[in-house]
Amino acid sequence: MLVFERPALLLLLLAVPGLVYLRHFWRGRGGTFSFPFGVWGGKGFVPPTTAASVFVAVAAASFWVGLIVLLVAFAGPQRVTRERSFLTRGVDIVFVLDQSPTMAARDFLPGNRFEAARGVIRRFVSLRENDPVGIVGFGLEASLRVPPTIDYEHFLAVLDTMEVFEMGDGTAIGMGIATAALHLERSNAPRRAIILLTDGVNNAGEIQPETAARAVRSLGINLYIIGIGSDGEVEIEIRDPETGRLLRGTIRESYDQEAMLEIADIAGGRFFYAGSSGALQAAFDAIDTIERVEQRSLLRVVRQPLDQLLIFWGVGLIGIDFLIRRLFVREVV
Repeated sequence: MLVFERPALLLLLLAVPGLVYLRHFWRGRGGTFSFPFGVWGGKGFVPPTTAASVFVAVAAASFWVGLIVLLVAFAGPQRVTRERSFLTRGVDIVFVLDQSPTMAARDFLPGNRFEAARGVIRRFVSLRENDPVGIVGFGLEASLRVPPTIDYEHFLAVLDTMEVFEMGDGTAIGMGIATAALHLERSNAPRRAIILLTDGVNNAGEIQPETAARAVRSLGINLYIIGIGSDGEVEIEIRDPETGRLLRGTIRESYDQEAMLEIADIAGGRFFYAGSSGALQAAFDAIDTIERVEQRSLLRVVRQPLDQLLIFWGVGLIGIDFLIRRLFVREVV
Protein backbone atom coordinates (compact mmCIF):
# COMPACT_ATOMS: atom_id res chain seq x y z
CA MET A 1 0.00 0.00 0.00
CA LEU A 2 1.29 3.46 -0.92
CA VAL A 3 0.87 6.30 1.60
CA PHE A 4 2.16 9.87 1.80
CA GLU A 5 3.71 11.53 4.83
CA ARG A 6 2.81 15.02 3.57
CA PRO A 7 -0.17 14.50 1.24
CA ALA A 8 -1.09 18.21 1.18
CA LEU A 9 1.96 18.89 -1.01
CA LEU A 10 0.35 16.83 -3.78
CA LEU A 11 -1.90 19.84 -4.38
CA LEU A 12 1.10 21.46 -6.07
CA LEU A 13 0.52 19.03 -8.95
CA LEU A 14 -2.57 21.06 -9.84
CA ALA A 15 -0.31 23.92 -10.88
CA VAL A 16 1.60 21.83 -13.44
CA PRO A 17 -0.96 22.08 -16.31
CA GLY A 18 -1.03 25.88 -15.93
CA LEU A 19 2.76 26.09 -15.96
CA VAL A 20 2.90 23.91 -19.09
CA TYR A 21 0.43 26.24 -20.80
CA LEU A 22 2.35 29.36 -19.83
CA ARG A 23 5.67 27.85 -20.91
CA HIS A 24 4.69 26.33 -24.24
CA PHE A 25 1.27 27.57 -25.49
CA TRP A 26 0.66 31.10 -24.17
CA ARG A 27 1.20 33.64 -26.95
CA GLY A 28 2.48 36.31 -24.62
CA ARG A 29 5.22 34.13 -23.14
CA GLY A 30 8.00 35.93 -25.07
CA GLY A 31 10.43 34.66 -27.66
CA THR A 32 7.71 34.32 -30.36
CA PHE A 33 6.45 36.55 -33.19
CA SER A 34 2.84 37.05 -34.20
CA PHE A 35 2.74 37.01 -38.00
CA PRO A 36 -0.74 37.32 -39.60
CA PHE A 37 -1.42 35.42 -42.80
CA GLY A 38 -5.05 36.47 -43.17
CA VAL A 39 -4.36 39.22 -45.74
CA TRP A 40 -2.14 37.01 -47.86
CA GLY A 41 -4.78 34.28 -48.16
CA GLY A 42 -2.25 31.55 -48.82
CA LYS A 43 -1.34 28.50 -46.80
CA GLY A 44 0.00 29.08 -43.33
CA PHE A 45 3.58 28.34 -42.43
CA VAL A 46 4.13 24.87 -41.00
CA PRO A 47 7.61 24.46 -39.53
CA PRO A 48 9.34 21.27 -40.68
CA THR A 49 10.14 18.46 -38.25
CA THR A 50 13.84 18.43 -37.64
CA ALA A 51 16.18 16.64 -35.28
CA ALA A 52 16.43 19.82 -33.23
CA SER A 53 12.66 20.07 -32.82
CA VAL A 54 12.46 16.43 -31.73
CA PHE A 55 15.21 17.02 -29.16
CA VAL A 56 13.35 20.07 -27.85
CA ALA A 57 10.13 18.08 -27.45
CA VAL A 58 11.95 15.27 -25.65
CA ALA A 59 13.70 17.77 -23.39
CA ALA A 60 10.42 19.50 -22.51
CA ALA A 61 8.69 16.20 -21.72
CA SER A 62 11.66 15.11 -19.61
CA PHE A 63 11.59 18.37 -17.65
CA TRP A 64 7.89 18.26 -16.81
CA VAL A 65 7.90 14.57 -15.92
CA GLY A 66 10.92 15.20 -13.70
CA LEU A 67 9.14 18.10 -12.01
CA ILE A 68 6.08 15.94 -11.33
CA VAL A 69 8.27 13.19 -9.90
CA LEU A 70 10.00 15.71 -7.59
CA LEU A 71 6.67 17.09 -6.36
CA VAL A 72 5.50 13.56 -5.56
CA ALA A 73 8.81 12.92 -3.77
CA PHE A 74 8.36 16.04 -1.62
CA ALA A 75 5.01 14.62 -0.43
CA GLY A 76 6.93 11.80 1.29
CA PRO A 77 5.71 8.61 -0.42
CA GLN A 78 6.12 5.39 1.53
CA ARG A 79 5.36 1.76 0.72
CA VAL A 80 3.63 0.22 3.72
CA THR A 81 3.52 -3.56 4.14
CA ARG A 82 2.28 -5.72 6.96
CA GLU A 83 4.41 -8.70 7.93
CA ARG A 84 2.94 -11.43 10.11
CA SER A 85 5.35 -13.44 12.19
CA PHE A 86 4.09 -16.59 13.89
CA LEU A 87 5.31 -17.21 17.43
CA THR A 88 4.05 -20.80 17.58
CA ARG A 89 4.25 -23.79 15.24
CA GLY A 90 1.23 -25.07 13.34
CA VAL A 91 0.06 -28.60 12.52
CA ASP A 92 2.38 -30.83 10.47
CA ILE A 93 0.31 -32.59 7.79
CA VAL A 94 1.49 -35.13 5.22
CA PHE A 95 -0.83 -36.27 2.42
CA VAL A 96 -0.41 -39.84 1.15
CA LEU A 97 -1.85 -39.89 -2.37
CA ASP A 98 -2.60 -43.06 -4.32
CA GLN A 99 -1.19 -42.91 -7.86
CA SER A 100 -2.17 -46.42 -8.93
CA PRO A 101 -3.87 -46.84 -12.34
CA THR A 102 -7.38 -47.25 -10.89
CA MET A 103 -7.25 -43.61 -9.70
CA ALA A 104 -7.94 -42.74 -13.34
CA ALA A 105 -11.51 -44.05 -12.99
CA ARG A 106 -13.99 -41.43 -14.18
CA ASP A 107 -16.65 -41.47 -11.46
CA PHE A 108 -15.83 -37.91 -10.32
CA LEU A 109 -16.92 -36.09 -13.46
CA PRO A 110 -15.82 -34.01 -15.25
CA GLY A 111 -12.48 -35.51 -14.17
CA ASN A 112 -11.31 -38.70 -12.52
CA ARG A 113 -10.58 -39.76 -8.94
CA PHE A 114 -7.00 -38.53 -9.02
CA GLU A 115 -7.95 -35.07 -10.29
CA ALA A 116 -10.70 -34.82 -7.67
CA ALA A 117 -8.20 -35.75 -4.94
CA ARG A 118 -5.72 -33.14 -6.13
CA GLY A 119 -8.48 -30.54 -6.21
CA VAL A 120 -9.54 -31.01 -2.58
CA ILE A 121 -5.89 -31.12 -1.43
CA ARG A 122 -5.27 -27.85 -3.26
CA ARG A 123 -8.27 -26.19 -1.60
CA PHE A 124 -7.33 -27.59 1.82
CA VAL A 125 -3.81 -26.18 1.58
CA SER A 126 -5.06 -22.78 0.38
CA LEU A 127 -7.02 -22.41 3.63
CA ARG A 128 -3.98 -23.19 5.80
CA GLU A 129 -1.54 -20.71 7.30
CA ASN A 130 1.72 -21.62 9.02
CA ASP A 131 0.86 -25.34 8.90
CA PRO A 132 3.69 -27.31 7.23
CA VAL A 133 2.33 -29.67 4.57
CA GLY A 134 4.06 -32.47 2.69
CA ILE A 135 3.04 -35.20 0.27
CA VAL A 136 3.92 -38.84 -0.39
CA GLY A 137 2.95 -40.50 -3.64
CA PHE A 138 2.59 -44.26 -3.88
CA GLY A 139 1.82 -46.96 -6.38
CA LEU A 140 4.00 -50.04 -6.66
CA GLU A 141 6.42 -48.10 -4.43
CA ALA A 142 6.19 -45.01 -2.22
CA SER A 143 8.18 -41.80 -2.43
CA LEU A 144 8.29 -38.54 -0.48
CA ARG A 145 7.59 -35.82 -3.03
CA VAL A 146 7.57 -32.81 -0.71
CA PRO A 147 8.70 -32.81 2.95
CA PRO A 148 6.56 -30.76 5.36
CA THR A 149 6.95 -27.12 4.35
CA ILE A 150 5.12 -23.80 4.57
CA ASP A 151 6.19 -23.00 1.01
CA TYR A 152 2.71 -23.69 -0.30
CA GLU A 153 3.55 -22.43 -3.78
CA HIS A 154 6.25 -25.09 -4.15
CA PHE A 155 3.96 -27.75 -2.67
CA LEU A 156 1.18 -26.98 -5.15
CA ALA A 157 3.65 -26.89 -8.06
CA VAL A 158 4.84 -30.41 -7.23
CA LEU A 159 1.28 -31.60 -6.70
CA ASP A 160 0.38 -30.44 -10.20
CA THR A 161 3.21 -32.52 -11.69
CA MET A 162 2.08 -35.78 -10.09
CA GLU A 163 0.36 -38.22 -12.44
CA VAL A 164 -1.48 -41.51 -12.28
CA PHE A 165 0.62 -44.63 -13.07
CA GLU A 166 4.01 -42.89 -12.65
CA MET A 167 4.72 -44.96 -9.50
CA GLY A 168 3.98 -48.28 -11.20
CA ASP A 169 1.07 -50.71 -11.37
CA GLY A 170 0.43 -51.50 -7.72
CA THR A 171 -0.95 -50.16 -4.43
CA ALA A 172 1.59 -50.08 -1.59
CA ILE A 173 -0.63 -48.53 1.09
CA GLY A 174 1.58 -49.70 3.96
CA MET A 175 4.68 -48.18 2.36
CA GLY A 176 2.87 -44.87 1.82
CA ILE A 177 1.80 -44.61 5.46
CA ALA A 178 5.21 -45.68 6.73
CA THR A 179 7.04 -43.15 4.55
CA ALA A 180 4.84 -40.33 5.84
CA ALA A 181 5.27 -41.46 9.46
CA LEU A 182 9.04 -41.60 9.05
CA HIS A 183 9.17 -37.95 8.04
CA LEU A 184 6.87 -36.87 10.87
CA GLU A 185 8.71 -38.86 13.54
CA ARG A 186 11.06 -36.07 14.60
CA SER A 187 8.62 -33.21 14.18
CA ASN A 188 8.06 -31.08 17.30
CA ALA A 189 4.72 -29.75 16.10
CA PRO A 190 1.86 -29.74 18.65
CA ARG A 191 -0.16 -31.96 16.29
CA ARG A 192 0.87 -34.26 13.44
CA ALA A 193 -1.46 -35.83 10.92
CA ILE A 194 -1.40 -38.17 7.93
CA ILE A 195 -4.20 -37.97 5.36
CA LEU A 196 -4.35 -41.07 3.15
CA LEU A 197 -6.37 -41.01 -0.08
CA THR A 198 -6.74 -44.37 -1.84
CA ASP A 199 -9.17 -46.35 -3.95
CA GLY A 200 -7.44 -49.71 -3.87
CA VAL A 201 -6.41 -52.74 -1.86
CA ASN A 202 -2.85 -53.11 -0.56
CA ASN A 203 -1.03 -55.47 -2.94
CA ALA A 204 2.59 -54.28 -2.93
CA GLY A 205 5.37 -53.12 -0.66
CA GLU A 206 7.40 -54.68 2.15
CA ILE A 207 5.37 -53.06 4.96
CA GLN A 208 1.80 -54.10 5.66
CA PRO A 209 -0.75 -51.32 6.37
CA GLU A 210 -1.51 -52.78 9.83
CA THR A 211 2.18 -52.60 10.77
CA ALA A 212 2.41 -49.01 9.55
CA ALA A 213 -0.78 -48.14 11.46
CA ARG A 214 0.73 -49.44 14.71
CA ALA A 215 3.83 -47.32 14.13
CA VAL A 216 1.65 -44.26 13.51
CA ARG A 217 -0.20 -44.83 16.78
CA SER A 218 3.02 -45.33 18.76
CA LEU A 219 4.34 -42.01 17.43
CA GLY A 220 1.17 -40.13 18.40
CA ILE A 221 0.34 -39.21 14.80
CA ASN A 222 -3.29 -38.84 13.74
CA LEU A 223 -4.24 -40.96 10.72
CA TYR A 224 -7.17 -40.14 8.46
CA ILE A 225 -8.08 -42.58 5.69
CA ILE A 226 -10.31 -41.46 2.83
CA GLY A 227 -11.65 -44.21 0.60
CA ILE A 228 -12.25 -42.51 -2.72
CA GLY A 229 -14.45 -44.03 -5.42
CA SER A 230 -17.97 -45.29 -5.98
CA ASP A 231 -19.20 -48.89 -6.11
CA GLY A 232 -20.08 -50.70 -9.31
CA GLU A 233 -18.74 -50.57 -12.83
CA VAL A 234 -16.79 -47.40 -13.65
CA GLU A 235 -15.21 -46.15 -16.88
CA ILE A 236 -11.45 -45.66 -16.85
CA GLU A 237 -9.17 -43.78 -19.23
CA ILE A 238 -5.40 -43.84 -18.74
CA ARG A 239 -2.29 -43.21 -20.79
CA ASP A 240 0.46 -45.83 -20.58
CA PRO A 241 3.64 -43.95 -19.50
CA GLU A 242 5.89 -46.39 -21.40
CA THR A 243 4.11 -46.56 -24.76
CA GLY A 244 2.08 -43.35 -24.64
CA ARG A 245 -1.04 -45.27 -25.73
CA LEU A 246 -4.41 -44.13 -24.39
CA LEU A 247 -6.19 -47.06 -22.78
CA ARG A 248 -9.93 -47.14 -22.15
CA GLY A 249 -12.11 -49.66 -20.37
CA THR A 250 -14.13 -50.32 -17.23
CA ILE A 251 -13.25 -51.50 -13.72
CA ARG A 252 -15.36 -53.13 -11.06
CA GLU A 253 -12.88 -53.46 -8.23
CA SER A 254 -12.90 -51.05 -5.29
CA TYR A 255 -11.12 -50.64 -1.98
CA ASP A 256 -11.77 -52.97 0.93
CA GLN A 257 -13.78 -50.81 3.31
CA GLU A 258 -13.50 -53.29 6.19
CA ALA A 259 -9.70 -53.34 5.82
CA MET A 260 -9.60 -49.54 5.79
CA LEU A 261 -11.73 -49.38 8.94
CA GLU A 262 -9.41 -51.87 10.63
CA ILE A 263 -6.30 -49.86 9.71
CA ALA A 264 -7.91 -46.68 11.01
CA ASP A 265 -8.92 -48.44 14.23
CA ILE A 266 -5.39 -49.79 14.81
CA ALA A 267 -3.93 -46.30 14.35
CA GLY A 268 -6.62 -44.69 16.50
CA GLY A 269 -7.65 -42.64 13.49
CA ARG A 270 -10.77 -42.16 11.36
CA PHE A 271 -12.06 -43.51 8.08
CA PHE A 272 -14.16 -41.51 5.60
CA TYR A 273 -16.11 -42.94 2.68
CA ALA A 274 -15.94 -40.59 -0.32
CA GLY A 275 -18.10 -41.96 -3.11
CA SER A 276 -18.76 -38.53 -4.65
CA SER A 277 -17.20 -35.10 -4.93
CA GLY A 278 -19.46 -33.79 -2.18
CA ALA A 279 -18.53 -36.59 0.21
CA LEU A 280 -14.83 -36.09 -0.57
CA GLN A 281 -15.05 -32.38 0.23
CA ALA A 282 -17.05 -33.10 3.41
CA ALA A 283 -14.30 -35.45 4.59
CA PHE A 284 -11.67 -32.77 4.12
CA ASP A 285 -13.85 -30.18 5.84
CA ALA A 286 -14.15 -32.47 8.87
CA ILE A 287 -10.38 -33.02 8.99
CA ASP A 288 -9.78 -29.29 8.59
CA THR A 289 -11.96 -28.63 11.64
CA ILE A 290 -10.19 -31.25 13.76
CA GLU A 291 -6.61 -30.43 12.82
CA ARG A 292 -6.45 -26.90 14.14
CA VAL A 293 -4.27 -25.45 16.88
CA GLU A 294 -4.29 -22.03 18.47
CA GLN A 295 -1.48 -19.94 17.04
CA ARG A 296 0.03 -16.72 18.30
CA SER A 297 1.38 -14.24 15.82
CA LEU A 298 2.89 -10.77 15.70
CA LEU A 299 1.78 -8.25 13.08
CA ARG A 300 4.48 -5.74 12.15
CA VAL A 301 4.01 -2.68 9.93
CA VAL A 302 7.02 -1.96 7.73
CA ARG A 303 7.43 1.44 6.06
CA GLN A 304 9.79 1.85 3.12
CA PRO A 305 10.45 5.49 2.14
CA LEU A 306 10.45 6.10 -1.60
CA ASP A 307 11.30 9.82 -1.65
CA GLN A 308 15.06 9.39 -2.21
CA LEU A 309 14.51 7.13 -5.21
CA LEU A 310 11.98 9.56 -6.72
CA ILE A 311 14.28 12.54 -6.12
CA PHE A 312 17.04 10.67 -7.95
CA TRP A 313 14.80 10.03 -10.95
CA GLY A 314 13.32 13.53 -10.88
CA VAL A 315 16.71 15.25 -10.82
CA GLY A 316 17.92 12.85 -13.51
CA LEU A 317 15.03 13.72 -15.86
CA ILE A 318 15.54 17.44 -15.35
CA GLY A 319 19.24 16.88 -15.97
CA ILE A 320 18.40 15.22 -19.28
CA ASP A 321 16.44 18.34 -20.26
CA PHE A 322 19.45 20.52 -19.36
CA LEU A 323 21.91 18.36 -21.32
CA ILE A 324 19.75 18.21 -24.44
CA ARG A 325 19.25 21.96 -24.51
CA ARG A 326 22.92 22.75 -23.96
CA LEU A 327 24.66 20.01 -25.97
CA PHE A 328 22.26 19.32 -28.85
CA VAL A 329 20.06 22.39 -29.22
CA ARG A 330 22.91 24.75 -28.19
CA GLU A 331 20.72 27.06 -26.13
CA VAL A 332 22.61 29.83 -24.39
CA VAL A 333 20.17 30.49 -21.56
